[in-house]
Amino acid sequence: MLAVNDLPGYSRAMHRALAPKLEIKLFGGLEVRRDGKPLPLPQSKKTRALLAYLILKGTPQRRDSLCELLWEIPDDPRGALRWSLSKLRPLVNDDENERLTADRERVAFERHDASVDFIRADAACADGLDHLSHDELAQLGMLCGGSLLAGLDLPSQPAYETWRLGQQERARRVHARVLEELIKRSDPRSAERTALLRRRVEVDPDDQGAHLQLISHLAATNAADAKAQVEISRRMLADVGGLDEAKLQAAVQGADIPRPSQPSVKAPTTGDAMRQDIRFCTAPDGVRIAYATVGSGPPLAKTANWLNHLEFDWESPIWRHVFQALSSEHTFIRYDSRGNGLSDWNIEDLSLDALVGDLKAVADAAGVERFPLFAMSQGCAVAVDFAVRYPERVSKLILYGGYVRGWRARGETDFAKQSEALITLTQTGWGRDNPAYRQVFTSLFIPDATPEQAGWFNELQRITTSPDNAARILSAFGNIDVQALLPRVTQPTLVLHTRGDARVPYANGRELAMGIKGARFVTLDSANHLLLEQEPAWPRFLAEVRAFLAE
Repeated sequence: MLAVNDLPGYSRAMHRALAPKLEIKLFGGLEVRRDGKPLPLPQSKKTRALLAYLILKGTPQRRDSLCELLWEIPDDPRGALRWSLSKLRPLVNDDENERLTADRERVAFERHDASVDFIRADAACADGLDHLSHDELAQLGMLCGGSLLAGLDLPSQPAYETWRLGQQERARRVHARVLEELIKRSDPRSAERTALLRRRVEVDPDDQGAHLQLISHLAATNAADAKAQVEISRRMLADVGGLDEAKLQAAVQGADIPRPSQPSVKAPTTGDAMRQDIRFCTAPDGVRIAYATVGSGPPLAKTANWLNHLEFDWESPIWRHVFQALSSEHTFIRYDSRGNGLSDWNIEDLSLDALVGDLKAVADAAGVERFPLFAMSQGCAVAVDFAVRYPERVSKLILYGGYVRGWRARGETDFAKQSEALITLTQTGWGRDNPAYRQVFTSLFIPDATPEQAGWFNELQRITTSPDNAARILSAFGNIDVQALLPRVTQPTLVLHTRGDARVPYANGRELAMGIKGARFVTLDSANHLLLEQEPAWPRFLAEVRAFLAE
């Protein structure tokens, strides 16, 4: 963290007058400074992780949720939480501000005048960087140095770990956005630009555009370095589709390469109008389910699918355009299914009955009585079952990329062999750092993805669930069979399916539509199971869905 008294021309007196009384660093490891002086931190990693979690959440958190997030059941979670709070209060509270507050039910961190490096950088990106001077922008780039929440990993606490990794990805995007602005302002042939472009690749090693921009710059300034970088970039991108050779040749010739594709950091998580609200509810068998609401207007609920993470996929180029579109005119409700995301991972029952119970628990907790239901992939079976059990609660069904019968129930030998092989692959390679194993799934779900999108989907799968859970969920999907329920669906239904879907064949979508009386079937020209924002099928999908909801 670049403190104010580290800048040239600032005296200690000026620092005392201008610097915030409390400074908190989350990039590169937790650090707390009062009046510019670092304070000793609690020895307990979980206590330090608790502070970081409360700071980034920014809203009151229930005590029981914090206990489940950070402590194992055999311990005394409530006692551990009380002890941790007793260590944190003198660290962040002072005579003027009580920042860490707690009552019998909730705990909260209120920033008041405290300065938090990541929150400063995130807010600056949300407001737009154009108004910042070069020095202010450079200071912002220095704030982002190091991995967010470094040293605060808790491998034995999976729900916390998924949150931490999601925050790291969010911070990486903020850092990349700041670097993009610095690169834009730098001298085209300067050493500063070279250093910034290299940092950009380090921050986002799977972004082909960042590699090509660096290669193009080096081709114009140092041919030997450009040649070496070509080979380095080829190796770095090998697991996410490799370099586009035509674009590479243009870069080597020194062509002006567009800035890397960087999704807007002014994302729904930072804007008041599009801030998602994450809460928890309890399924009939006691499993804790995480759900989120965002937007305003009439409700629209979405069933869970393979795989979800409420925080991480909200930012991703795989899901972002879908969620923003569906929440633009509705109060959009979605949730993480049992066994993945922010919901409980330690679960036994993965039956269709249990998945339907999760959806009902979410609908009840969100307070929605009647609503259209949007579903994708295996979530379509959950939606059909729910609509038949509770016809008074579902006004319409939108079923995309779904199927009636799982791969075991269909009895298709070749597809069954492929699915069994995927389960074996999941058990042996899912959790490894090398994304090659997960790339198999990515190629099935989104074969037309850009390197950036493929990298996101690889990472999404890794942080969303454990290898064992991923294999169990895949196996459970094979047993789904709602064919007998289709004639009992009474709601208006729209069924959509892509013609070249390699994960759920087109014939499955036709079977689904043919079984529901009066269902409308729409064919989309795409090879992807998950529609991507850049492909022509996406506007068609959105137009069909919006027209159906408006009827």
